[in-house]
Amino acid sequence: MKNIYFAGSIRGGRDDAKLYKQLIDELKTYGAVLTEHIGAKEVSFDLSDRHIHDRDLEWLSSSDILIAEVTTPSLGVGYEIGRAVSLEIPVVCLFRNRGDALLSAMIAGSPAVQTFNYSDLEEAKEILGKVFS
Repeated sequence: MKNIYFAGSIRGGRDDAKLYKQLIDELKTYGAVLTEHIGAKEVSFDLSDRHIHDRDLEWLSSSDILIAEVTTPSLGVGYEIGRAVSLEIPVVCLFRNRGDALLSAMIAGSPAVQTFNYSDLEEAKEILGKVFS
C-alpha cells in the first residue's frame, strides 16, 4: 500500500476544503493518506508552527507520492512540493481551470512535477486513476 501525502491550502484559504475531502476520499482507494486533516471542515490551529512543520516533513519523508491541489496559491504547499522534489518523491499537481488564474511557472515549468489541469471532480478522479495505474 502506498503512503500518499495530500497537500492543499490551509492558511491561504479554505474555500476548497470540500473538494479536498472528496479528493482525499478518492486517494484512499489507492493507499493511506497521511494528511486527511487537509479535507476537514474545521482545521485546528492549536499546534505550534514548529510542531506542524516537523510532523508534516516526517509524513512527507515517509510518503511514496505527493498529490497537491494547487488551485488556491499556498506558500506551504509550494514549500512541500519543493521538499518532495529534493527528496525525489514523485509530485503530481492538480490545477482547476477557472477564470484567468495561472499556475506558478515554478510549478508548471518544473520537469520534476507532473501537472494536470482539470475542470471538475470527475475529471480529477480520472487523472488520479491514470497516475496510480
